[in-house]
Amino acid sequence: MSSRFDEIVDFNHSNGYKWNFLTERGFAPDAIALWVADMDFRSPQPITDAVVASAQRGLFGYAGTKRDYFEAIAGWMQRRYQWTVEKDWLVTTPGVVTAFSAAVRGCTQPGDAVLIQPPVYMPFHSAVKLNERRLVFNQLCLVDGHYEIDFDDFERKIIDENVRMFILCNPANPVGRAWTLDELTRMGDICVRHNVTVVSDEIHQDLVMPGRRHHVFAGIKPEFSRITITCTAPSKTFSVAGLHTSNIFVEDATLRRQLNAELMRAAASGANRLGLVACQAAYEHCEPWLTECVEYIAANAQYVRDFMATRLPLIKTMELEATYLMWLDCRELGMTDSELETFMSRDAKLALNMGHSFGPGGTGYVRMNVACPRAILTAALEQLEAALVARGA
Repeated sequence: MSSRFDEIVDFNHSNGYKWNFLTERGFAPDAIALWVADMDFRSPQPITDAVVASAQRGLFGYAGTKRDYFEAIAGWMQRRYQWTVEKDWLVTTPGVVTAFSAAVRGCTQPGDAVLIQPPVYMPFHSAVKLNERRLVFNQLCLVDGHYEIDFDDFERKIIDENVRMFILCNPANPVGRAWTLDELTRMGDICVRHNVTVVSDEIHQDLVMPGRRHHVFAGIKPEFSRITITCTAPSKTFSVAGLHTSNIFVEDATLRRQLNAELMRAAASGANRLGLVACQAAYEHCEPWLTECVEYIAANAQYVRDFMATRLPLIKTMELEATYLMWLDCRELGMTDSELETFMSRDAKLALNMGHSFGPGGTGYVRMNVACPRAILTAALEQLEAALVARGA
């Protein structure tokens, strides 16, 4: 495994939200930043080289995509997921959140029911509520340290609440599931049966751990593709979120027209010029880097599990199947959400995402980002251990 992932990068004065805005978000100023879903790793060198070469031309105007950009994305999807996409399906946006928020507005009506599966990424909740749609929960079930879907509740809620849209987190953030083909197929068949539009957020699709597989929801059956808006991006995979570039695929012409119309109304269509350069370089040249990165993240996740099992047994972990975000069960510490937040930030000096912010099922949990050098992770866990010892836990 390459030692490049052990490098401690200096993020001071970088204006990086994860590292340079701790006090503004209520964390201790010297807290270790393990919250925002950004890696602590440098982006792959081919991306830096491509962005620098483009910047040196001194041209920073509006940009679009040509055939070579599409071919880079299409080749990536075909090689890694055996998913064939067409050029006219592609819609570029400044981000996945922009895309699914526009989909909510453009493909549903005020008051319509939209279903999500908490605990789940916070913007899923706000995209529904802030756009005056009705939020419906199909809460994930924790069974023997493993999250599962309650399919009976899923279909019952769709029928009883007249659900018009389902926002799927595939893979699941924060619970770290890589949904199986059977799980996705069962959900898809229900959505087809009841004419539910699916927005599939697949931003973490490339970050599936060794031995697991990502299944593109729209690629499972032709009828799934016809009801789905698939949201992808290089941002989490290659640590380029600040370049604001996402690739959205919509086969159905009506759905695509509705999405594009809403993006135009919000003046939010298109993508960042340098982001397009970075995305193409990533998909053409950075697959070997990604393989090493995923192996490093998987080793970090196992390190956390071993540490908790042997030294902090009151905090329960589960296998990380996908993403670099570990979901830690702290309920046996006996703290309220407020107490847990204060303890983690002020006593343990860790900046983590509190579980309750992900919706029902999140109380007593925290989300920890493990895409960082092992030395940082070790320091964080030892700080947590010392704080718990001081507390008498």
